[in-house]
Amino acid sequence: MSIFRQSITLDQVNAMSRNTLAEVIGIEFTALGDDFMEAKMPVDKRTQQPFGLLHGGASVALAETMGSVSAFSVIDPEKFICVGLEINANHIKGVTKGWVKGVARPIHLGSKTHVWEIRISTEQNELVCISRITMAILEKKK
Repeated sequence: MSIFRQSITLDQVNAMSRNTLAEVIGIEFTALGDDFMEAKMPVDKRTQQPFGLLHGGASVALAETMGSVSAFSVIDPEKFICVGLEINANHIKGVTKGWVKGVARPIHLGSKTHVWEIRISTEQNELVCISRITMAILEKKK
């Protein structure tokens, strides 16, 4: 049984990225499982730092995008909104080209907070970055 709302599809998730930072840096959601979301991001001039490596900030942008979209896909959007409260990242390995893939999984799905872990890997499944984001779940103001 999926933790995500039944109505959520990859097309809808990807449509949320239009005209946002996620679109600019090439983030694309690629899989939606029962308890995870997967997305990929290119390692190119949009996401590299001046020395040709994947920018740590780009990894964090991928992680925050994935955690936010994942949390949104769990909550009832008629009643709640979710916003990032805290994010951290440990950068493990440098990458100079190709794609990185992120997998977001929940650690905690509470009524007021969610905690998501995002593992970012190379195309060869080498760990690049591990991130954790805490999302605040807030009631919509009437």
